[in-house]
Amino acid sequence: MTPTPIDGAALLDEVEAFHRRFNVFPHEAGYVAVALWDAHAHLLDSFDSTPRLAFLSPEPGSGKSRALEVVETLVPNSMAAVDASAAALFRSVSGINGGRPTILFDEIDTVFGPKAGENEQLRGFLNAGHARGRPMFRCVGDGANQQVQEFPSFCAVAVAGLGHLPDTIMTRSVVVRMRRRARNEKVEPFRTRIHVRQGHALRDRLAKWAEIVQEQVTDVFPEMPDGVTDRPADVWEPLIAVADAAGGHWPERARQACLTFVNAARANDKGSIGVRLLTDLRDHVLSGIDRLPTVAVLDRLNALDDAPWADMGGRPLDSRRLSKMLSEYAATDGDPITSRNIKTGGGVLKGYYASDLWDAWQRYCPPPPESPLPPLPGTENLT
Repeated sequence: MTPTPIDGAALLDEVEAFHRRFNVFPHEAGYVAVALWDAHAHLLDSFDSTPRLAFLSPEPGSGKSRALEVVETLVPNSMAAVDASAAALFRSVSGINGGRPTILFDEIDTVFGPKAGENEQLRGFLNAGHARGRPMFRCVGDGANQQVQEFPSFCAVAVAGLGHLPDTIMTRSVVVRMRRRARNEKVEPFRTRIHVRQGHALRDRLAKWAEIVQEQVTDVFPEMPDGVTDRPADVWEPLIAVADAAGGHWPERARQACLTFVNAARANDKGSIGVRLLTDLRDHVLSGIDRLPTVAVLDRLNALDDAPWADMGGRPLDSRRLSKMLSEYAATDGDPITSRNIKTGGGVLKGYYASDLWDAWQRYCPPPPESPLPPLPGTENLT
């Protein structure tokens, strides 16, 4: 029997409108991304990856938990997981309680915040579950009677919390940065007894539509916007595939939303502390200079505004720590970057040469803001 056709674009319009009743997102792209994420959770077996959805804000009272509540009504097998242990999540995704859940983790800052410790098991679970076929292995049993057991981790996860997430999770996420509503921004009060039922009606229609289009989106790799590759493409491919299956205005809106989120992430990405050091050395310390004594390098770094170098764990960056950080990167000749002798009018001092840093700058740093990376010294006339 042929399934009754469902207008996917109109259905996603309804899902978006449902969110708009209760949520104020910072930009239009947020509504598009969240509606597509809700739908993708019903099609998880069609994809190789599933983006994490993260509602984050700098202050309480910004609508994060409400956004998560609305998502909860629209996704399959929702599982509220505040303060859940990694072991509990392992077993839940194994289907022990009746099917793979969509995990909804509120107050995620209590798990990864500065007072919460590292929570490496939970971090590992959230990282591994982003991609299909990456199970977690744990020893199960009593005392000496232990056996290695494989736990699947692939599942859809949405989180809400204050501040930031670990970088390894942020790069696997669509991050909606929530704000407190302005006085002119109005939303409808969310009444559990009424609106959960309405959300579930939309959820059931999404499930039926997913059954119809599942073959259409399985093993499909949609055309991505220019410049969206690697990890951002892993994040957005499932959402754009859903939009293409829905049709109407959703393919175009999805790609516009993708660019909005990816460009915002790039603008906010300062990289690791090591990449930040390399970038500051290139742009502010050794700019236009071929060499500089270590003492002068440190003076310039520690004088930079809005930089971490003057307060590295309560004290300024020193020569020992600078040397250790730079030694992690290879110089142009392939050896670790180290200080070398620099002849000065007063003798010989240890310092750093721009030529030693050039290869690391090219490989790790974002493009300079105004001009391309200068050529490696000694190669200006080579073609």
